[in-house]
Amino acid sequence: MDSRASFSILMLLVGFSQAFILPEQRLADLLTEPEDVDITTRILETNNGSTEILLEGDLLFPKTRNALYCLTNNCFWKKNANNLVEVPYIVSSEYTSNQISIIQNAMASFHRKTCIRFVPRSSQIDYISIESKSGCYSSLGKTGGKQVVSLSKVGCMIHGLIEHELNHALGFYHEQTRSDRDQYIRINFENIAPDMAYNFVKKNTNNQNTPYDYGSIMHYRRTAFAIQAGLVTITPIPDESVSIGQRKEMSDIDILRINKLYGC
Repeated sequence: MDSRASFSILMLLVGFSQAFILPEQRLADLLTEPEDVDITTRILETNNGSTEILLEGDLLFPKTRNALYCLTNNCFWKKNANNLVEVPYIVSSEYTSNQISIIQNAMASFHRKTCIRFVPRSSQIDYISIESKSGCYSSLGKTGGKQVVSLSKVGCMIHGLIEHELNHALGFYHEQTRSDRDQYIRINFENIAPDMAYNFVKKNTNNQNTPYDYGSIMHYRRTAFAIQAGLVTITPIPDESVSIGQRKEMSDIDILRINKLYGC
């Protein structure tokens, strides 16, 4: 057989194999992103110039409550008759089919590991609306009625970043602002512009007897909000070499907290 014909047949077979790729393989492909760009960098760069008032980079103002410390339970999403927590959602038609697949794959990671179920909205009053606005951001917990989770088509279509914003919608703060953080990290305020220091204010959080998680999908990188490139704003203690600010997938502790919070 002619070598060119053999090559053409080989390429055709490769094309067929890609068309029938297994879901697990497809998810692995979606998770493969350049290692040098973490969630914090992508969020802050994408949200630069946003018309929204954002706290800590990607939380819609005002933050009146959070599911980790909610006295009335109104900021929790509710369980259905099957003991599954339903979060109704709609997705804007402005996304491509591939972008919708990325969003749905991020949702599916919650389905596999927790009792959270993101379900297409029918007539539910409380729901999230996933839209491509000017950045990557979310409200904190269930706020009632329609609440926007912004996932810009340019900059936010990353598996771990989408998990990050959906975790905010479930009610979770950033890890570096939890109430006991001073035992585990040092905030270097001298490397942070005074008008940006509010992004590091500790929150009144119920930590559910779970350990501080340097590897949380909700932890910002060590140079977040630095006044100059390369300056460290978050230092792990006592071991400064500990890695923080990953961007791939929810950690085991992230998953544990969701399951404890929602009684999975």
